[in-house]
Amino acid sequence: MAMCVEDRISSFPDHILCHILSFLPIEEAVRTSIISTKWRYLFASISTIKFDGHLMRGLTDRNVDSFKNFVDRLLKFPDQVSLDCFRLDDIVSWNDKDRNFNVSDWICAALCRGVKEIDLDLDNLGDILPALLFTCHSLVTLKLVAVGSEITVPSDVCLGNLKTLQLRNASFVGDSIHRLISNCHVLEDLAFIHCDSDYLREVNIQSPSLKRLVLDFDLGESGNLDYVVVINAPNLVYFQYTDAVVEGYTLTNMKSLEKARLNICENDSIDCETSATHLIQGIRNVRSLSLTTDEAIFRTSQLPIFHNLIEFEYGGHGFNGIETWLVEFLHCAPNLETLNLNFPVEAGTRWKALPIEVPSCLSFHLKEIEISCFVTHMIEMVSYFLDNAMVLENLIIRTKGLSVTQTRKVSNQLLQLLKSSKKCLIVIL
Repeated sequence: MAMCVEDRISSFPDHILCHILSFLPIEEAVRTSIISTKWRYLFASISTIKFDGHLMRGLTDRNVDSFKNFVDRLLKFPDQVSLDCFRLDDIVSWNDKDRNFNVSDWICAALCRGVKEIDLDLDNLGDILPALLFTCHSLVTLKLVAVGSEITVPSDVCLGNLKTLQLRNASFVGDSIHRLISNCHVLEDLAFIHCDSDYLREVNIQSPSLKRLVLDFDLGESGNLDYVVVINAPNLVYFQYTDAVVEGYTLTNMKSLEKARLNICENDSIDCETSATHLIQGIRNVRSLSLTTDEAIFRTSQLPIFHNLIEFEYGGHGFNGIETWLVEFLHCAPNLETLNLNFPVEAGTRWKALPIEVPSCLSFHLKEIEISCFVTHMIEMVSYFLDNAMVLENLIIRTKGLSVTQTRKVSNQLLQLLKSSKKCLIVIL
C-alpha cells in the first residue's frame, strides 16, 4: 500500500518560499516551477538574482536568445518585488561580443526594482556601467571587480544610502575617488583592492561616517607611487593598508581607530623614512596594530607614543639592527599587553648587549608573547624577554620547520632559561 507523504513546504506563505528559493542557483529555482501550479511563477518573485559562469556552460548558439529573453522577463516582470541582490559573476562570458548580452540594460532593470546590493565581476566593466548606477538611492552595497577597466564617476554622483563600497582591479583618473566617496554620505565600509594607481595624484578620503577602510595597492609592484594619501575619518575603527611607501600621508581625525594592519615596503624614489613616519603618526590612537615591513623604515626617534596600544604584531623580513629597532618601538607602547613576533631573526643579533633601558611595557603590562617561525638562534631574543618581562603570563613558541630532534633540544634550552615572572607559562607548539 503506497504511503501518502504530506507536502508541508508548499503550505508555507509565498514570501517564505521565495526566500528559500533565493538561496538556490537561479537555474535550480526555475526548475521548481514544475512542482505544482502554486510553484509555477514563484521563482519570478525571488529577491536575489545571481548569474555566474556555471550557467554559461549550458548555453549554445541555439538557446542563447531564449536565455536573454528569460533574463529580460525575470528582471522586468510586472509587479515585481524589490531586489535584495543582483550579481553577475564571471569575468569573460558576459562580455562575449558574439552573444551580445545586454548587461547594461539588466543592471538598469535591477536598479529600477530598488535593488539593495549589486555585485559585478566583469571584464571591461567600465564600458557597460550605466550612469544610473551612480545615482541610485536604494543601493546599500556596491561591489565591482573591473579588471582592465577605468571607472568613470559622473559629476552628479549621489549614492545617499550606500554603506558598503568595494572596488577591485579598477582604474581611476583625477579626483574620481574623492568625488565618489564625498557623495556617499552614510558610507561605512570602503575597500580599494588591487586598484591601478598609474593615474592617481591623490587618494582623498573624507568621510565622517566611515568605519572600515581597506587600501590594498599590491605593494607597488607596478605603477605610479608619486601620489599622496589623505584620510579624514573621525569614526574609522579598522584600517588596512598595503603598498610601497608613497609620496606623502596626511591622516587626521582618526581618534576612534581600534585596529590597523599595515603592510608596507620601501620605495627608493622618495624620502621613505619621513613619509612612512607620517603614516604611522596618523594612527597613534590605535589599540591593535599589525605591522609588516621589509626594513626599519620608521624613524623610531620620531614615532608617537601609542598610549592606547595593547596588541602589537610585527612581521616581515629580518634586518640588521632589528633588535634595537624593536625595543625602541616598544618604548613607544607603554601599555602593551600582547606581543606577536613573526619574522626571521638573523644569527648574530645581540640582544644581551642592547645599550637601551628596558621598555616600561615589559616591566608593568606585557602578559603574552607569541613567537612564530622560531629557529634555534632566537634563544637569545627569548632570553631577553624572559629576563625583563616582569608580569609575563604566557610565552608561546611555534617551532614549525624544526625537526623533532631540534624541537626537543630547543624545548630543553627554553625551559632552563631564567624567568623574571613566576607566573610565566612557556608553551611550545
